[in-house]
Amino acid sequence: MSVLLSDVVSGSAVVLRGRLWQLPATELRAAAVSASAEILRLEAVRVAVVDELSLRPDDQVIASRGVGCWLAANTMLQVRDGKKIAALGAALRPFPAVAARFDDGDCSFDHAVLIVAFCESPPKGMPEEALPRCIDLLLAAASGVEATTTKVRYVIATLERVFESDEIPPAEDVDRNELRIASTLNGRVVVRGDFDALTGEMLLSALSNLTMPTPAPDGTPDSRSAAKRTADGFTELIRRYLDCAKTGTDGGQRPHVNVHINARDLAEHRDCAAAPSPDGGGVAVSDLDVGHMPWLGPLSVSQTRLLGCDCFLSTVLLDDHGAPLDAKPGKRLVTAEQRVALIARDKGCAFPGCTCVPAWTDAHHIRHWANGGPTVMNNLVLLCRSHHRLMHRKAGFVGKWVIRIGADNKPWFIPPPSIDPQQHPRPANTTFKT
Repeated sequence: MSVLLSDVVSGSAVVLRGRLWQLPATELRAAAVSASAEILRLEAVRVAVVDELSLRPDDQVIASRGVGCWLAANTMLQVRDGKKIAALGAALRPFPAVAARFDDGDCSFDHAVLIVAFCESPPKGMPEEALPRCIDLLLAAASGVEATTTKVRYVIATLERVFESDEIPPAEDVDRNELRIASTLNGRVVVRGDFDALTGEMLLSALSNLTMPTPAPDGTPDSRSAAKRTADGFTELIRRYLDCAKTGTDGGQRPHVNVHINARDLAEHRDCAAAPSPDGGGVAVSDLDVGHMPWLGPLSVSQTRLLGCDCFLSTVLLDDHGAPLDAKPGKRLVTAEQRVALIARDKGCAFPGCTCVPAWTDAHHIRHWANGGPTVMNNLVLLCRSHHRLMHRKAGFVGKWVIRIGADNKPWFIPPPSIDPQQHPRPANTTFKT
């Protein structure tokens, strides 16, 4: 008996597992996507039903101390999850645009929670008339198959810093910084800390190169976990400081933190950065006037100005599209200046959907150097090691991705026919980075 694609999505998994081998990989992928869409649809239905029940509770709901507890008692959900479902239903009522996108299945449960939480407690410096445009930005980040929690949180963090108020944002409040170091009964040491974003940026930048996976001499991949590599890197960082640090020197050079910001934004903070673009094309997060740190994302203009008072300023010339202009094209190896410009343009791995930070990327020649490709900006793109290998025809991979520099002087990725038969170009994933 054959297995139909509709049976996979609408049927039970009880007898399905032993029959899935009959489906080709294309139909298995389609079934996984369809099942995920069905889950989103049913989640929206459950939220709507539970919210209506909360408005018209009967004796059973009242006896259960609320609709959330009733739902948990009659399903396999935990009480906290039942209450979360009921809370989202109530929170969506004042924001019909968010509710409509969630009901259509184009916004996940978790992303809807993040958006309504922002809408309920917007930044104190944000005027009421800016909220609809902020919701549009948040929904754009939360919609579609490329939506990630990282993107939504990035937009929220950006908006919180755009609309500065007299209160210091929690991420920049150094008075909240804490570091606890305590010895345990078995002689080990436990470290627990809570730092502002700038301190965290310095720590991650310092640890970056020290926590990379290191293959064994025989080529065996690094077997350490990410946590173990971080601990080893932290140990090495302390050792190098104790061996090489020169204490007691005032006015020393401090080129340890990179912050990207447009010169006009550094000079003059506009009253409302969430204004529409002149061509009527809406609001882009990349146009908002905030600083950007490669590791921890947006930084308010006031904090960026503070850093600008005591720093070494590197200038990257940008064209009208915000793409860096190039210089010094003659060498195979990417210069330090070119890498700074690539980071300003790509903000990390540019491959669609990848969130690797700049420190974990290589500069890839779109047209290989061996084939006459020059080392210039329009022939370079930042790729993480995994996607860099993919561009060089990873073993066993059918087809090949093609990179082109578009009219906006930014990289575009063309998938192979095995992924997209129409081979529609996809923009580089440079809008949302943390």
